[in-house]
Amino acid sequence: MKALLLISGGFDSAVAGYLMQQKGVEVIAMHFSYAPFTDDAPEKKSRKSTEILGIKKFIVRNISNEIQEISKKCKHKYYFILTKRLMLKLAEKEALKEKCDFLITGENLSQVSSQTLQNLHAITKAVKMPIVRPLLTYDKIEILNIAKKIGTYDACIGPEVCDVLGPKHPATTSKLEEIENEENLLNQ
Repeated sequence: MKALLLISGGFDSAVAGYLMQQKGVEVIAMHFSYAPFTDDAPEKKSRKSTEILGIKKFIVRNISNEIQEISKKCKHKYYFILTKRLMLKLAEKEALKEKCDFLITGENLSQVSSQTLQNLHAITKAVKMPIVRPLLTYDKIEILNIAKKIGTYDACIGPEVCDVLGPKHPATTSKLEEIENEENLLNQ
């Protein structure tokens, strides 16, 4: 089996990739850059983690124009849900080109606002391809311990910058219909 890992530069996605490799899955990695809103530190951290894990293919896609459009045209409270859906849609296209069977994310239930059960449902509905979330029920200490064990911990240390354009008070609940209506604003 082959899968595309959405890798952010944080601890979770690298650990998720590792866990799937342990199941015999061939993993390729895709990182979404927010430059110029952020520097290239997340990309460097992601690249280093993929090297440590022995992932041979690393793809970078800049989405700064898209996230800027989301932050300007859509209800700001839905920013994280909309950006995750965008990333999944782009990852699915790449995964199909690469003949992958599924996507892998480092999402963890209720760790952040976009990872509540309702929001994960709305995010998942962005794509048809299966999404595997091996860390869904792990706690942060378990994830950090695995990162230390596999050698990605030091590579992932540093601030998270995915919220650079995000709201101070993101939605913790959403309805798929509302999210799709917001996405329709982007196509105008």
